Amino acid sequence: MTKIGLFYGPEEGNVEKVAKLIAGKLENVALVKVKDVDASAFYAYENIILGISTLGKHNWSSDNTGNDWDHFLPKMKGISLKGKRVAIFGLGDHVAYADFFVDAMGELSEVVKETGATLIGEVSAEGYEFNESRAFVDGKFVGLPIDEDFEEELTEERVDNWLKIIEPEMI
Repeated sequence: MTKIGLFYGPEEGNVEKVAKLIAGKLENVALVKVKDVDASAFYAYENIILGISTLGKHNWSSDNTGNDWDHFLPKMKGISLKGKRVAIFGLGDHVAYADFFVDAMGELSEVVKETGATLIGEVSAEGYEFNESRAFVDGKFVGLPIDEDFEEELTEERVDNWLKIIEPEMI
C-alpha cells in the first residue's frame, strides 16, 4: 500500500485521539496537523484520510476565531486531487446536536468533491441515532461518524469496520 496522509484538526482532543487510533491500525501513515501545512501537502499522497469535528454552540464565542479546518479549507479552493482517494472521519455529538450530527464531515466532503478526488468510505446509518446531518447523503454517511462524547465504547469497533471498507480501495 502506498503511503497514506492522515490530515486532521483540531489538534489535541478527540479528533487527534481518533486520528492516532486509525494511524496505529494502518501501515505507512503520516499524521499531519492541518494547521501546520497548506493544501499542496496533499500532493505527496495517493491516499488521504481527513479528520474533522463539528463544533457545537458551546464552542461559538467571540473568543473562538475558527478551528484549524476553517483556516485550511480556503486553501483547498482550486487545487486538483484528481486520481487521489480520500476518506473522511468526523466527530460529533448525537445527543446535544442531533440536528447537526457530524455536519462538518458533510461540508468537508463537498469541498473534497470539488477537487476531483474520489471519495471513499461511506458508512451505513445502522446503529446511529440522529435527526439530521449534512454528512448523510443518499442513505449513507459520506465517511465515518464518531461520537466520543456519548458512544466512546463503540469507536474502536467502528474504526475497524471502516478500515475494512477503505483499505481495499487504497492501492
